[in-house]
Amino acid sequence: MMIMIKILALAVLVLVSIATAEADGIALLKSQCASCHSLDGPAASSLTELKMRKGPDLFYAGNKYQRDWMVEWLQKPVRIRPAGMFYGEHIKQSEKRDMIDESTLKPHIALSVTDAESAADALMALKANSNLIDDKPFVAAGAPLGEMAFDKFYGCMACHLIEPGYGGLSGPEVYTAGRRLQPKFMRSFINNPQAWNPKSMMPNKHVPEANVDNLINFILDLAKEDWDAK
Repeated sequence: MMIMIKILALAVLVLVSIATAEADGIALLKSQCASCHSLDGPAASSLTELKMRKGPDLFYAGNKYQRDWMVEWLQKPVRIRPAGMFYGEHIKQSEKRDMIDESTLKPHIALSVTDAESAADALMALKANSNLIDDKPFVAAGAPLGEMAFDKFYGCMACHLIEPGYGGLSGPEVYTAGRRLQPKFMRSFINNPQAWNPKSMMPNKHVPEANVDNLINFILDLAKEDWDAK
């Protein structure tokens, strides 16, 4: 009988600990993240509303990001969008081409290890739009045509960097996306960006299913490179 009581007491303590950690994580998000990111949704319905958001929506972060990446990035944040959320607001003219005006960009806050873990757990619980994620498992494989599809067929490199200093600047870099994003989210987003964000600047290219998988596998391959060492 005493053993059962101790087991039940331990279970209660574990549940209380989990609930406390979740509450702490939510409180952290609201105090540190809500001023720049939408935690509750919905997505912006107008360009004016979209421009008021200083960072990407997080109300579906649990469907979008990989937890391990979040924990690491929140401790040592580096810019993923070279020209910030809105390209036109952070560039300046030069003799040859538009350049990023670094003076207009603000650094992201860095969290402690404990806070990064807590925030990541809270973010992984935000799973709005789960209906947009299909049940079909994603199978990583070779992508012999992935790079050609990315660079040539669909012109993705016009907006995205495929390695540091090589590619477009108006969208987020993709050479780290394989570590950052869940493959099934990438598949859903490529298929219909506007379903996630009606005012997304990402065009719907109506990519055939086979090429969607090629693109994702190319992105996953890029993420295997040690770009910090290059």
